[in-house]
Order: sequence, then structure tokens, then C-alpha cells
Amino acid sequence: MYKPKDSSKSPRYTGVRTFMRLEQIQTTENVDFVVVGNPFDTAVSNRIGARGGPQHIRNFSVLLRPYNPNQGINIFDYCSGVDYGDFEIVPQNIHKSYDIVGESLAPILEKEITPIILGGDHSVSLGHLRAFAAKYGPVSLVHFDSHSDTWDNYFGEKYMHGTPFRRAVEEGLIDTEHSIQVGLRGPLYGPEDITDPEDLGFKTIPMREVKKLGQEEVLRQIHERVGDKPVFVSYDIDFVDPAFAPGTGTPEVGGPDSHEALEYVRGLHGLDIKGFDLVEVLPEYDSGEITAALASAVAFEMITLVAMKKRDDLAVEGKEATFTK
Repeated sequence: MYKPKDSSKSPRYTGVRTFMRLEQIQTTENVDFVVVGNPFDTAVSNRIGARGGPQHIRNFSVLLRPYNPNQGINIFDYCSGVDYGDFEIVPQNIHKSYDIVGESLAPILEKEITPIILGGDHSVSLGHLRAFAAKYGPVSLVHFDSHSDTWDNYFGEKYMHGTPFRRAVEEGLIDTEHSIQVGLRGPLYGPEDITDPEDLGFKTIPMREVKKLGQEEVLRQIHERVGDKPVFVSYDIDFVDPAFAPGTGTPEVGGPDSHEALEYVRGLHGLDIKGFDLVEVLPEYDSGEITAALASAVAFEMITLVAMKKRDDLAVEGKEATFTK
């Protein structure tokens, strides 16, 4: 099995920076999850720099430990995982980068390994969804973000970080009847920006409604909406209030704090999650590395969900933990 180095025996400041000090190896043998970077960031409308997000998150993640006390589980009692490195994208060529990402994800998904993908700007999610739909058919989307990313175009361009989910719906990659967007807020160009995602079939819970409903009810609605469908989770770090995650390209005030941000991920336990992405971390604006601290914790909670699903599946089958695929 693959697990992190023990930081009580090996100092955190030694060695190559990988996520959680996992081995960096491109393998699909004997692993349940892979952490992989997608450092594409040339489809943004404002600040550039999210290409540095994957490594920024990895650098801080060396502080993570394998036991999750909030979920009561040691990840590596049930899971084996590696840092798969980065997709070898082509800067400023979004379409070729999509092809490379799809080709790279195919062998991972073929083995039903769960990828934890670190972006990159949010345009990368279209490439991810293409790969997941090729494997599983149209997937449900659980989308945490301050923006719906369902605009038709920016500057006349159809493939930008604000358009991936409209393109995904048009391409038949998303089962919108079982998909939901949570946390939308901020000034818009017009009322159509509010109605567009619902016109496409998404259920939306804007941040103001999130606060009125409360976290428990929002999570209940997520589970009700998704049901037992295969799910892809996309988490834009600007879902979180910029007081807790300033290192991002298009921050919007009025979002959840860091505790709430983690609880939303923890509350997804029980869904049939096939993969995750975590996007829009921008190191240049990350005061005191607080965005990296939160993003690495979000990814840790995502990995924890993989371990919990493995534990639950083994319990149903009456088996002990195993690390062979």
C-alpha cells in the first residue's frame, strides 16, 4: 500500500513536496485515490496565477496527519494513495489541454480510482467532466462556488473559467436533474445570471438562502437532489469568504467561514462520489498561506470520504480492509 511518510520520524521540511508527503508515482496499481494537479490558468477573466495552486496546496499539506478526528477514521487503515504529479497541460491551449487531461484520467478511472484534482482555474472542470462522463455516463454535479460558471461566453470566447458548466450541459456530461450549486452570491450583469443555471436544469441554493436554511438543511437537500447517482464534486475556493481564503482570482464577500467550508465536504458522506476537483487557489494573493491551509484541509476531507466509502463497502461485504484493487 501507499501512505504518507511519518512526520514524527521524518521531518516535514525534508524531501520533495508532495500532497501530504505521499509517494510521487504515476501508478494505478494498489491505489484507491490519486492526488493530481491540473495547473492550467489561462482561461481567467481577472487575476492569473492559479497555475501555482496545486504546488501551493501541496507545500502546506505536509502538516496533515492521517487520522481524521472529525470523521473518526485513519485514512490509511482503508486507503492507499499517491501523489500522481501534474497533468502535462499546454499553456494557453485549452482544447489541447482538455485532450491531454482526458487521456491522462482514462486509465485512472478505468480502475475506478478516485482522483482528487487540484486546479488551476475553473475552466479545467470541463475536461474532468468529459473524462468522467466517458466512464460513467452523465454524472451528477455537486458544485460549491460563489459563481454559477454557466455564462455563455467571455469576450466572445466560449471556453473560459466562467463557462465550463454551460458547455458541460451542452455536451451532455451532466445529469442536471440530480445536480446542485451551492453558495452563489455577488453582483451580476443582470437577472438572467440568476435564472440561467436553473434554466439549464440545476438546482441552486444562493448564499443568502444557505444562511437562512442552515447547513444541516442544505446538506439534506444535496443528498435528496443527488440520490444514488454517480457524483462529481467541484469545489471553487472562492466559495469560502475571502477573509478565510483570500488567495483566489475572483473573491466574493459574504461566504462561509473555514469551519463551515470543511463541514460541507464532510457532510457529503454517503454519496456515490467518483471524483473531486478543487480549483482557483492563487498563491500570489494568499496572505499568510491561509488559503493553502484551508485548501489542503478541504482536499484532506475529500480523501477522507474515499476512505469512509471503502470502510462502509467492506462492512457491507463483511470483509477486512485490503489494499489490492
